[in-house]
This record gives sequence, structure tokens and C-alpha cells, in this order.
Amino acid sequence: MLSDNPLVAQGLDYFNQGTALAQEWLLSPAAWSQFGLLVGAYLLARIANGVITPRIRSLLTPAAESRSLLASGRRFLLIFLPLLLPLLAYGFTAIGEGITRSLFGSGEVIAFGKRFFLFLAARALAKRIVTDPFLKLLAKYVLVPVAALYAVGLLDTVLAALESTVVQLGNISFSALAIIRGAIAGSLLFWLGQWSNTQSTAYIEQQEMRPAIRQLIVKAAEFAIFGIAFLLLMNIMGISLTSLAVIGGAVGVGLGFGLQKIASNFISGVILLVEGQATVGDYIELDGGEAGTIIKMMARATILETFDGRWIVVPNEDFITTRVVNYSDSGSANRLEVDFSVSYDTDINKVPAIIEAAVAKHPEVLDDPEGPDCELRGFGDSGIDFGVEFWVNGIDDGKNKFASDVLFLIWNALKDNNIEIPYPQRVVELKGSLPT
Repeated sequence: MLSDNPLVAQGLDYFNQGTALAQEWLLSPAAWSQFGLLVGAYLLARIANGVITPRIRSLLTPAAESRSLLASGRRFLLIFLPLLLPLLAYGFTAIGEGITRSLFGSGEVIAFGKRFFLFLAARALAKRIVTDPFLKLLAKYVLVPVAALYAVGLLDTVLAALESTVVQLGNISFSALAIIRGAIAGSLLFWLGQWSNTQSTAYIEQQEMRPAIRQLIVKAAEFAIFGIAFLLLMNIMGISLTSLAVIGGAVGVGLGFGLQKIASNFISGVILLVEGQATVGDYIELDGGEAGTIIKMMARATILETFDGRWIVVPNEDFITTRVVNYSDSGSANRLEVDFSVSYDTDINKVPAIIEAAVAKHPEVLDDPEGPDCELRGFGDSGIDFGVEFWVNGIDDGKNKFASDVLFLIWNALKDNNIEIPYPQRVVELKGSLPT
């Protein structure tokens, strides 16, 4: 039979207790007087809420254009105004409960109403105030059910049942309550750590400092935040820090043997950030041929983005142990050059001035450290070889970006001055007489 099932029997027992309690409340004059006090407390809370809420709203609402820290704090407090009504009702009901218990020695009805108002506050928090997806999920499936159990008086019973339920993991045993508490606390702590890390990163990024030092401070803050969160979680779950020392020793041995490459890359990353020989935004070329713009520097590796949009993950150790060519240090100038040829019929004394003036018209070509410089390179098979050197901010972003523009300028300048660009020519010598 169903009544033989312990869970069903316990549920029937709770149902019978609730039925008996409801009958007692319905037939008791004292219960009706408590119910009247409960209704009166709620009406008083509505009146007080109607008076207090507009004043708080006008006091806390900042100017629309204000973006100060104080204005942000005032806007944050405004979102909790929907909690005012259930909390006022809870407070007035608590006062009524104290009066009832002192006069009549009982107050179960009004105590239930007080707990119910607290449940309404938790429900309003989950439904109308919390907007972060993770916190909303936690409030909906943890806070509201706990408040409901507290309202009906079953919270202590459920907690005791969870505490008595033991989960065995090898030689270690945990109560179900400890696991649930650890999961909830861990989720909250690491969400708070992620939020704190985002805020601290945004603040550090606004400070005036060398990019490499900024990256180092960001990483140090991230490790500190999540390290503190981990230690707090261990403390909440009741795990001794002595056991963590043993784990740390084991990790140290592992680093010495199997994880030495990871440790080497981590330490190399710290050295790289401190020395600042390469930072985010620099275009670098390694000894192994890898070349690209640094877009992200992590604890273990650095990510380069090539001209064709591909990502190359380079271990940090390679930046320390191999030769690194840094073409741009946060937008420094670099010298580029392109080659061209003119016909042997050209007056070559005029070419340098014409080309230097044409290349100088490019908006990205710099006059400092020096302007365009056209040089005679040699006498080729088909024409006279020249080269023009020029300085730009950065590098050739993509294949021949600056070089292509400069070659167009050279072509137009030579055409405008009637200077011929040669093409390969060959002299054919025929020995003997031509065939008839």
C-alpha cells in the first residue's frame, strides 16, 4: 500500500497536521484576532509605502546626465524600491506578533503571515529586481524555494533531512546539505569574482601606464581575486587549509616533473609583461617564422593574428629563448621601401626629385625621422633601377598596403613626366645571310 512508503506516510502526516492546524485557526477567536492584526499590518504597510516611496524616489533619482560614482550608487538603490512594501509589512507584522505573544501567549497565525511577507519579498527580488541571468536563476530556484519552505515552517525539517543524508566519495563523506551549500556558495563566489575581475580590469585599463605593466596588473588582480574566492569556498565547505598544503606539495612535484613546460611558459609570460619587449598591438616576427599582431597575452601563451585573419598560439617561452623582431612598439615609425625602373633614355638626374615629391603626398608617409629618399640602385638589363625609402607609422598592414599605394603614386608621376617604364628587351644577332 502507498501508506507503507516512508515518504508518502510522512507527507500524509504533514497533511493531517496542516488540516488540524487550519481547523484550529478557523475555530479559534484568538486566531481570528491575529488574522485581523495581520490584515491591519498589511494595510498600514501599504499606506506607509505610498507615503515613503515617492519621497525616496525623488531623493535618490540623480540628474539624467550625471555619470558620477555617487549617481551610479543612487540608481542602484532605486531598483530595490519594490521590496519596500513586503518589508514594511514584515516589520509591522513582527511588531504585532510581539504584542500578541506578550498579551495572549500565542501568535502562530501572525507569525505565519510574517514569514509569508518575507516570501513575497524574496519573490519580488527574483522576479522584478535581479537582472543578471545567473543571479536570476539562483534566486528563482534557490532563494524562492527556501523562502517558501521557511514560510510554511518546513525549512528546519528539510535541512535536518539533508544534513542526515551522507554522500560517500571514496574515503571522504559529505552530507547532502554540505554539498548543496558548497555548490551555491561556490557559484556565488566565482560569479562575484568574475564581476570583480571585470570591474578591476576596466578600472586598470583607464590608467596611464605602460601596456605591458597594465597587462601584468590585470593578471595579478585576476589571480588574487579567484585565489581569495577559492580559499573562502574551502573555508565554507569546512576543508582544512592543511590539506591544501599537502595538495600544493603534490602540485609542486608535478610541476617539477610533468608540468615543467607549463611552469616555464607561465614564468616567461610574467617576465615578458614586466620587461615589455612585446605587448598587445605589436607586430612581431619570431625566429621560427611566425609573424602577426599580438591580440592577447595569456598566462601560458600569446596569440598572434596574421594578415589573413588566422590565429597563432605561441608559447611564452619562445619570446624569451628565441630571437624576436618587433616591428611596431605601440605605433612606432618603420621604414619601408619599393623598387622601380626607368628607361635608359631617361634623364636620371630628374627622377629623385619627381619621385620624392610624389611619395610625400601619401597621407601616411612621415617627414620625421626623414622624408622619402629616392636612390639609384644600379643599371639593369632592361632599365635603370631605383628604390625609394619612406617612413610610416606602423607596418605594411596586409600584403603591400603602403607599397601598393606608393607604386601607384610612382606610376602616375612617371607618366605625368613622360618617363618610360621599361620592359625586358633582347637583341637577336643573326650570323650569315638572311634566307631568301
